[in-house]
This record gives sequence, C-alpha cells and structure tokens, in this order.
Amino acid sequence: MNAILQCLCSISPLVEYFLSGKYITALQKDCSEVATAFAYVMTDMWLGDSDCVSPEIFWSAFGKLYPAFMKKTQQDAQEFLIYVLNELHETLKKYHRRRSYEKRSIPRSCRKMIANESSIITRLFEGQLNYSIICLKCENCTYKNEVFTVLSLPIPSKYECSLQDCLQCFFQQDTLAWDNQIYCSFCETKQETAVKANISKAPKIIVFHLKRFDILGTMKRKLRTDIHYPLTNLDLTPYICPIFRKHPKYNLCAVVNHSGDLDGGHYTAFCKNSVTHAWYNFDDARVSEIPDTSVQTATAYLLFYSCRPFSIPIQKRRS
Repeated sequence: MNAILQCLCSISPLVEYFLSGKYITALQKDCSEVATAFAYVMTDMWLGDSDCVSPEIFWSAFGKLYPAFMKKTQQDAQEFLIYVLNELHETLKKYHRRRSYEKRSIPRSCRKMIANESSIITRLFEGQLNYSIICLKCENCTYKNEVFTVLSLPIPSKYECSLQDCLQCFFQQDTLAWDNQIYCSFCETKQETAVKANISKAPKIIVFHLKRFDILGTMKRKLRTDIHYPLTNLDLTPYICPIFRKHPKYNLCAVVNHSGDLDGGHYTAFCKNSVTHAWYNFDDARVSEIPDTSVQTATAYLLFYSCRPFSIPIQKRRS
C-alpha cells in the first residue's frame, strides 16, 4: 500500500487534480470513504506540516470494501493498484454525473450516457488495445478492442533482458491452435488463428506490470530477471497504431520494487519528485534521495511512465 500510494502521489496531473481542495467536500457527499481518505493522504503529503503521514484511515476504509487486503499476509501490489484506480474512478464518475444533473447542463435524452462518463483516472491511465484476429484457413480478419489500465508484460529471458524485449514479446503475433482455436464465423467452426495486438489508444500514464510471479502447473516461482528499462524517452512507436502516435515517447516517473519470494517479501518505491526533479527511495517511513543511476534495479515490479513533462503541482496552500 505504501509503495503504491507513493507512486500515485508523485504523478503531477493527479496531484494537481486533488490539490484543488473542492474534491474532498464533494467526495464526502458521495459517501466514498476510500476516495475521501485518498484525497486527504495526498493533500497531507504535499501541503501538510508533518514529516510522516499515516495512511491508516485509507487502509481501514479500503479494507471494508476489500477485506482480503486487511490480512497481514503477502498481497500483490498490481492487484491493489487496479482496485484503487477502479474505486477512485467510480467515485469521481458519480461526482461528475451529479454535477451535470445539478447544473442541468446536458439534454435529458443524453443523460443515460452519463454512466459511461470518464474521470481523471480514465483520462490519465486508461488505454486501449486493438487485436487483429486472422483465420488461418479462410484469412478472414476481425478486430477486437480491450481497455487496460495496467499492461502485464511477459519476461522472455531468465537472467537478463530489456523492457523493449518484454514489449516485443507481448506485441508479437501469436498462433492459437489446438485447444485455443477461435470460432470463425465464415468457416462456422473453430480454426487456427493468428492474433496480433497494438495500442489504439495510448494513455498519458502507462503502467507496466512485469510478470515476475510465474505458475507452471503446481509449481510457482518468482522470475528474478534483471530487466533494463530507460529513465527517459521510452519509444512506443512500434506498438501504437500510426494514426494515434501523438505522444509515443515516455519518461519514467515511478517504480515499485519487490524483494523476496511469492510467500513473503517487501515492497519499496522509487519516485521522481515533480518539484525538485530528484529521485527518492520510499521504504515505509524511511525516505532518502537517490541518484538516477540507482533507479535501475533487478527488483522492479511495476513501472510508471508518463508522456507529460513534470511540472510543479498547483498548490492551494492553507492560510
């Protein structure tokens, strides 16, 4: 929880959004303890006077909705991140929907569409994959879209590889045969199929989940591959549809590290401060500045990349 909160609270546009102050009162009206507690944590971290901020209220509120995370056992940071983003999105969507109704700013005929309204979460983190599916018998091609907030990447090597190697492995064409065949509407039966993915909508903040926890039958293991990832100018051009290549290059803004094994371990975070532009290591209550060269680590588990340059958050300071 600490590692994920540190990463989310280092993302400039998300910080700017919550530091406006008006959202805390609004979130309270929508009865979302999780989102309200998150807003308070972020505000205290950026504008508070304490050297250390406790997320205990957030943890308690989150645990009421997701009791599994209340257990004092090993939990998965990627799953926790997805649940947090989803909870914030649903709450903020309700908030904007209520404001639209109060202002009567939309036609009655369009109000049913408000349920699909976006939020700061979807605007920052939501991307879309487009799968081209080709029947290898009749060569008919169909397309399927899939929304994502976290992209889980396979690790193609046991000892050492690069983030680009992981991306190439994810986006390479796969052949689905035998039990994995897909039904072809033209052949009217299951056929061997070639499937290839690309990014049809690139998010402003793209989160890569490195699939270090591997399950083969009854065997479980953690892949300790040293994955080399760039701090700046990660080029996603080869994987984005040409017409959507507005911001193909990304800069690293946060990292979640995991040390240990599947049954026990410890999470830490590396975050780039949007004011000082320096990197910091967050290890529970211990915080230390680190050089850029220390951001590369073999324990990286989640990588947060931003296509937006860092800026100083707009702070509405307390009087």
